[in-house]
Amino acid sequence: MTESRSEKNITVNRKAQHEYFIMQRFEAGIALVGSEVKSARQSKVSLVDSYAVVENGEIWLYNTNIAVYDKASINNHDPVRKRKLLLNRNEIRKLIKGTSEKGNTLIPLRMYFKNGKVKVEIALATGKKKYDKREDIAKREITRELQRRLK
Repeated sequence: MTESRSEKNITVNRKAQHEYFIMQRFEAGIALVGSEVKSARQSKVSLVDSYAVVENGEIWLYNTNIAVYDKASINNHDPVRKRKLLLNRNEIRKLIKGTSEKGNTLIPLRMYFKNGKVKVEIALATGKKKYDKREDIAKREITRELQRRLK
């Protein structure tokens, strides 16, 4: 997905590319309270160990840490509460079908602003085995070595 002028990354889950095979990507809105949006504007968000789950026909995002906004009132948000993802019915149907298969999971890849709204890019993914990770590292090393020699 290319980054257009109206998109600004808040955070990227770098660990996801290493830990999972990405099969399909989806753009979802996310239901946030005001202090969470303010923290997101300051890029105080972590997607490490986050995952999404289908519950009663809705998609929920768990373990996403949006830091407490220090200038908010006493009624500040819980940093790691579950948050609802906003997708249309057809996308939810695809995700339900995809996650019902053994080994598949939903993970957030990045969080960004698009036209003033916070969006989350989630992916239907399958976990990599240790040998798959080693293969990826070996391929990366080979391409780096080739790039060095071409310079």
